[in-house]
Amino acid sequence: MYAFTRVGDLKGQEFARSLGAVWAGASCDSPPNELDAAIIFAPVGELVPRALAVLRKGGIVVCAGIHMTDIPSFPYRYLWEERTVTSVANLTRKDGIEFFELISKVPVKTSVTVFSLEEVNQALAAIREGKLNGSVVLKIAADD
Repeated sequence: MYAFTRVGDLKGQEFARSLGAVWAGASCDSPPNELDAAIIFAPVGELVPRALAVLRKGGIVVCAGIHMTDIPSFPYRYLWEERTVTSVANLTRKDGIEFFELISKVPVKTSVTVFSLEEVNQALAAIREGKLNGSVVLKIAADD
């Protein structure tokens, strides 16, 4: 797995490597190898052409955000050789099951911090202050 961060986010790059990324760099950097696929979580449309430019033949770019800024125009050669751009808006249950089966075989760790809904302000403050790494989850329902 390769990880891309904002330009200058050395802390984020080191965090990605600590979770199992074999390479981490800025979103404007080129990885050491062509990619099979890229998942873009940032809502930044200009990342789509950048991702397409580093894909192998038949590679896929998945836009994983709920929203994204407009994707700027890009050279047709970025789509040539059957590269694909898609979103996760139509993810099926089967897709999710297959993803979790695949990811269980990949040596990548995750980092998740759970907050109760009542702690939402503390969670937001911790995110703003850069005190958390990884994902933040709000637990809405009480334990049964």
